Amino acid sequence: MRHIYEIAATLNLQPDVLVCYGEYMAKLRLHALPEKNVKPKGKIILVSAINPTRSGEGKTTVAIGLAQGLARIGKKTALALREPSLGPIFGVKGGGTGGGHCQLEPSARINMHFTGDMHAIGAAHNLLAALLDNAIHFRGELDLEHRQIFWRRVLDMNDRALRQTVIGLGGRMNGVPRETGFDITAASEIMAILCLCEEIADLKTRLGKILVGFDRLNKPFTAQSLQATGAMAALLHDAILPNLVQSSEGVPAFVHGGPFGNIAHGCNSVLATRAAATFADYAVTEAGFGFDLGAEKFFDLKCRSSGLWPSAVVLVVTVRALRIHGGGNPGFPNDFGAIKRGLEHLDHHIHSVRIFGFEPVIAINCFTDDREQELGMIEAWCGRNKLDSARFTGFVDGGKGAEELAHVSVSAAAKPVPAVRYLYDLESSPESKITAVAKMIYGASSVEFSRTARKDLERIRVLGHDRLPVCIAKTHLSLSGDPALIGHPRGFVLSVESVRIAAGAGYLLVLTGDIVTMPGLPREPAANRIDLTDDGEITGI
Repeated sequence: MRHIYEIAATLNLQPDVLVCYGEYMAKLRLHALPEKNVKPKGKIILVSAINPTRSGEGKTTVAIGLAQGLARIGKKTALALREPSLGPIFGVKGGGTGGGHCQLEPSARINMHFTGDMHAIGAAHNLLAALLDNAIHFRGELDLEHRQIFWRRVLDMNDRALRQTVIGLGGRMNGVPRETGFDITAASEIMAILCLCEEIADLKTRLGKILVGFDRLNKPFTAQSLQATGAMAALLHDAILPNLVQSSEGVPAFVHGGPFGNIAHGCNSVLATRAAATFADYAVTEAGFGFDLGAEKFFDLKCRSSGLWPSAVVLVVTVRALRIHGGGNPGFPNDFGAIKRGLEHLDHHIHSVRIFGFEPVIAINCFTDDREQELGMIEAWCGRNKLDSARFTGFVDGGKGAEELAHVSVSAAAKPVPAVRYLYDLESSPESKITAVAKMIYGASSVEFSRTARKDLERIRVLGHDRLPVCIAKTHLSLSGDPALIGHPRGFVLSVESVRIAAGAGYLLVLTGDIVTMPGLPREPAANRIDLTDDGEITGI
């Protein structure tokens, strides 16, 4: 690894704009960034993917490798990626910094605790919860209705036992008993606020708008009503600053914010993306899970909020995922029928990319057990559909294995940037917005709103939040709300169970199907493989 000062120097950043966390990590002071109304000079390349399988398809690895490939062909490049959450690290994924020769470094530090952003977000969130229950306990002028409290607590860990809880037990000295629960920190509205705000004033304004519940006169109650904004912002004093690290081959990487794509908006911070596009000619960023989740939200939420807009879209596919989406067994190679059916799934995502005006570059992430005939079948299909494609072998070969993808991506980014377009108009009703995403991006035939969801939407109209965009939380394993419906399901109904108001983040959080905002650990957690050696080295990530 190179010293963080050397990495910063490649972007013409001087040491005085950095807050260092040892030799290899730093935060960028906000005054180093231009005003938010100044358009960055760099071209943004968005990396997305088809719906992943339970093992993931290497989208972060491809994004890091693409940046390394761009650097190898002489392009000034920076990454803008999300921070890992401890939940997936100890759960299924076992790490969130890429893999092989395409990793963020220092990977162990980034995966565990990093610069403390996740903990600061959790502390700010739970401070608001504590102030809220304190106000209920003392029943002062605020007179909160404890049965109409929306604000839950958060923990940066997968822990299904905390999804529904009862607090305040043990007598009057311990508060007022009520039902509540925990979300994972990545699902916190404060996480979304941090990722969408662009300055401290914006941060405080958004924090103040957080809706926490209602008083006994049924009037909305916000964080500002609790006088919590200042203290919450103080806890986020350092967390708002983008983190600067490096890739395996020394490409600068702004790694900041970590909302999940299936239960939040799935994009790294606007500040990090703006920094990458300001100080480099090419900014490679990604959006969580498949195009149906993170990328749709990248356009309709992040771009709408920030005014940023990409120059190219890369769509990651793998032989394994296409085989699974085609109904085949992932362990049976040369199942050309399954791959052919899986290509229908890819085709659906391509149509979704085109809705926003782009022709995607198809990145074929190659695994060592892929067969030449299978890879050739995907390439031939792309050729027949006039799509640019490139094989990616970055996991094994690093940036060298991404040079072809880099050249193709540069060509795509050189084309005229499509006019800014969003999937729906903010003047439309929330039901229309949800239906637009469900039909145009997921392929649903209709949307079914539960009784709870209809009551939520009526309250949203009464409170005047119906002009907010929508952030739909659903499974990442399927285009539908049912994780078992792989491939290209048709004619399904998307079930909306409830709708939460995230007034500070600036969107409505739409919960569909059986989605939960606090994940659980698998039968064999990745935590079982993680250890600390006597020499102080973390292993198993």
